[in-house]
Amino acid sequence: MIQAHLKCDQITVSVNDRVLVHELSLDIAAGSLVCLLGTNGVGKTLTLQTLAGLREPQRGSIKLCDQPLSTLSRRDIALRLGMLLQTHEDAFPVSVSEGVLMGRYPHMDVWQWPGAQDQTAVECALQALDLANLGERTLDSLSGGERERAALATLWAQDPAVWLLDEPMNHLDPQHQLQVLRLLREKTTDGRVVMASLHNPSMAMRFADYALLLYGDGDWEYGPATTMLEPRRLERTYGTPFDYFVNGDQRLLLPV
Repeated sequence: MIQAHLKCDQITVSVNDRVLVHELSLDIAAGSLVCLLGTNGVGKTLTLQTLAGLREPQRGSIKLCDQPLSTLSRRDIALRLGMLLQTHEDAFPVSVSEGVLMGRYPHMDVWQWPGAQDQTAVECALQALDLANLGERTLDSLSGGERERAALATLWAQDPAVWLLDEPMNHLDPQHQLQVLRLLREKTTDGRVVMASLHNPSMAMRFADYALLLYGDGDWEYGPATTMLEPRRLERTYGTPFDYFVNGDQRLLLPV
């Protein structure tokens, strides 16, 4: 497996002449789970898309696994980086297994048929995301939560070194929210980098190593989750007071 590493140097993210993120610099090492927090419209999705090479930063540079992102082909990027989009659209009806198999395309040559390794990767992904009994269903027949898990299974089958996820908790019930976050945490133990935008500071505090807070006016803060996820910063992030609540040996951060 390629050694995971994601680095950006003074990238600026803007839309319609409005600077959302000004000169963002991150150096995310292997084994890190980073949560990205901010209100709607502050640039979380655009930042993830920029880090994935799907849009150009206004300025700055990005390195993926120690290679300049701008020098890599789309296939080379896909072998190193996978992104879960916030919305999922299927151009034509396929089964869940066929959809998840698309995650293996970067690993196959043109016109190459899927091999045993690809089929095994699909089966493991379906099992991990609690979809093994839905493999023959069409994607367009799934519920929102099942569709979200199918998209995550596709990324699982792709098996990149760096995972970028735009609100992976969308549509998931509490059981599967915890399941997915545990699986993402598990991925970092293999040396991967995981960066996910979340709307739940308590979940972020429980699972993340680092937090990136976007304030929407160009300002941002990045550091250990235990430092970033505290009431004063979260009040600035969300525009509402937060406080700690104790639940056994856990401290929860909730709006008050």
